[in-house]
Amino acid sequence: MTMELGVYAVFGIAVIVAVAYFSKRLGVAAPIILVIVGVAISFLPGFPELHIEGELVLDVVLPPILYAAAISVPVVDFRRNFSTITSLSVVLVIVTAFGTGFLLFTMLPDLNLAAAIALGAIISPPDAVAATSIGRRLGLPPRILTVLEGEGLVNDATALVLLRSATAAAAGGLLSPWETVGDFLFAVFVAIVIGLLAGLISVFVRTKLNDPVLDTAISIAVPFLAFLPTQALGASGVLAVVVAGLYTGHHAPSAFSAQARISDRINWRTIQFLLENGVFLLIGLEIRTLINDVENPEILSVMDAIGLGLIAVVALTLLRFLWIGPLVYMLKKRAEHAEKLTYRNLLALYHYRKTPHRGVLTGRRRLREERLYQRRRSDLEQLRRESIDWRGGIVLSWSGMRGVVTLAAAQSLPYDIPYRSQLILIAFTVAVVTLIVQGGTLPWLIRLLGIQGVDEAEDRRELATLLDEISFAGLAVLDEPAAAIDGTNDVDPDVVERVRQSSFLRAEAAWERSHEASPASTNSDETPHRVYRQLRLAVVLAERERLLDARRRGAYPSRILAQAQGMLDIEETRLRPRAADH
Repeated sequence: MTMELGVYAVFGIAVIVAVAYFSKRLGVAAPIILVIVGVAISFLPGFPELHIEGELVLDVVLPPILYAAAISVPVVDFRRNFSTITSLSVVLVIVTAFGTGFLLFTMLPDLNLAAAIALGAIISPPDAVAATSIGRRLGLPPRILTVLEGEGLVNDATALVLLRSATAAAAGGLLSPWETVGDFLFAVFVAIVIGLLAGLISVFVRTKLNDPVLDTAISIAVPFLAFLPTQALGASGVLAVVVAGLYTGHHAPSAFSAQARISDRINWRTIQFLLENGVFLLIGLEIRTLINDVENPEILSVMDAIGLGLIAVVALTLLRFLWIGPLVYMLKKRAEHAEKLTYRNLLALYHYRKTPHRGVLTGRRRLREERLYQRRRSDLEQLRRESIDWRGGIVLSWSGMRGVVTLAAAQSLPYDIPYRSQLILIAFTVAVVTLIVQGGTLPWLIRLLGIQGVDEAEDRRELATLLDEISFAGLAVLDEPAAAIDGTNDVDPDVVERVRQSSFLRAEAAWERSHEASPASTNSDETPHRVYRQLRLAVVLAERERLLDARRRGAYPSRILAQAQGMLDIEETRLRPRAADH
């Protein structure tokens, strides 16, 4: 059995890597291909039937997936789009669960309303993996990607809490509407508290560690540190994981070392890549098993269940379009309201600036108004620059693909619920159809609408401007170099100049890249910094060849060779252009 699991794991990873590699060349999101490949493999002669427990995915796979996504979401962007994310991930999920649940209730006579709402909760939360991977490749505006990512983080918690309440009601433990609201608020409050505590404790402990191995070990344990106690208290474990991830990601730049941040980024991207794509492969591999497991086909056949799944897809799509249309209009009104608030804040700031200080309290109020104005002004500029118009609303409406939670939650339905096997097949039909149809046509829709995403030239100019700003702040340290290094002796001026030039070179290189990205430039011109990088990389590669020769000759101890290898690796990483994200 252990050998078989090992073979399946190696086979699965090989399929995931191969699909991810060729999906870039085909221009199709990897999750879509993985589902199709999984379905095809499941019908191969001799391939065993696959049964995956829903609790395994919910308790073991989902926490690290959500944590990996949460640590990469900027808290500032999440805050700026909080109302939009809440509307989609909480209110729309509840509306969708009740709407599709009532629809299925009218079509399945032996299914009570609570059980139908439970199925509605299962198919209500979209999975943002396919949509964001397509959006990044085609250059969707960053704000749309942030909304999709934020929705994908929070909607799982809403759906699972609603599923728990509906399942309890279906089993006879009827809850009043007020009890249901109280249960939801309790689940959210406890999750936020435990998630913050898990993030706070883990960040504090990791700041005391200088060993990257220990730091990585604790990092991997954090999602379960947040998930397990929250679940034990009857609250939302997935929301606790999201809160812990947002807290950790927000404090990483100030609390962790550069090595820890780089290690975290690589480790969690790898974990997320394998687990997310593994789940999509499992969705396809389980289809044949789900069809064979359908009980009492004379009551509801396989084709009837698939037909109900297709009807549910239409209902889900219509509800999402009907919700996002007014939401886009409200976003426009919100931007107008933000302009008024910013203007009022500016008037209050003028008042404080003209009024003489009359104590500490007045000074604190003025400082608070200064900070509030700066934040609101930055938020307003972002809203203007990345506004979501009707075209963005169409993309958001069509990005309703289902995935991980639908797979896991469907198989966690109680065994005594009517039509259980058919309900699971309905949920899987929704997941597969939305992934293939909506995910497969989303690139065409984005091109058809002509949505303009990130302006690469503008991004490079902003990066160069930021590097100028931080370089000036850094170079101010060189006014008193001895104090900067806690030294008592004077620092050699040549050393100070070398440090100064290294900062100037970084900013100048960024400005050169910004000019290269402008429409008027031609990439045929070799800029000085590009030539320098190419020459320096050639030197490093030649040094690596000499190092390998020294290792073959055994001329130096292995520990010395490893140290030299690490130094060359760091410099080569800095010199080579960054690879595209998966």
